[in-house]
Amino acid sequence: MDRGRLEAFSDGVFAVAITLLALSLAVKGPGTGNGSLGHQLWREWPGFVAYLISFATIGIIWVNHHALVSNVAVVTRVLLFLNLLLLLFVVLLPFATNTVADYLGPGGADARLAVAVYGIVLLGMSTGFGSMLEWSLGEGHMLVPVPPDKRWSARRRFAGGGLVYLLVIGLAFASAPAAFALSGAVAVYYVFERTPSGAGGPSGDSAAR
Repeated sequence: MDRGRLEAFSDGVFAVAITLLALSLAVKGPGTGNGSLGHQLWREWPGFVAYLISFATIGIIWVNHHALVSNVAVVTRVLLFLNLLLLLFVVLLPFATNTVADYLGPGGADARLAVAVYGIVLLGMSTGFGSMLEWSLGEGHMLVPVPPDKRWSARRRFAGGGLVYLLVIGLAFASAPAAFALSGAVAVYYVFERTPSGAGGPSGDSAAR
């Protein structure tokens, strides 16, 4: 498989996943006994916030994925499977988002579990892309490789967000809203975080991820 087919297939999956996020955003029409429009919008706030966090997360991963793949010198079988691992969790994110939207508002044990599941999916996405980033550091894999003296810096800066997802999962069982807010903070982190050019890191210079 050439680089173009890999990116085209991945772009299609990203597009479907990011579109599915919006399907759970709905309010009932007048006369349905669900209250005023303002009341419904307020009641559905977990769904809107989850949508924003998930949209930003998928969008950032897509930008980063584009930057990494556009710099790939050779598409190997290993890279194809690592890419599928990433896409596995990208496709799961709409399900996790809808689950948080349904259960966070009422609170309780179900809300904690829903946010933990959300964190697991986000961690899976981070692991999938982190694996691709690690592959990109191999000799001969990238057109513009990361210099050896900057590779550990790239790893540490990318892994920081992934480690926070572990905290999100644990924190969810103590405070679902706090864990949910922390997952949003990771998305903000990846918007501004930069890795060395050629690494395809979050918001890297080569994305001009």
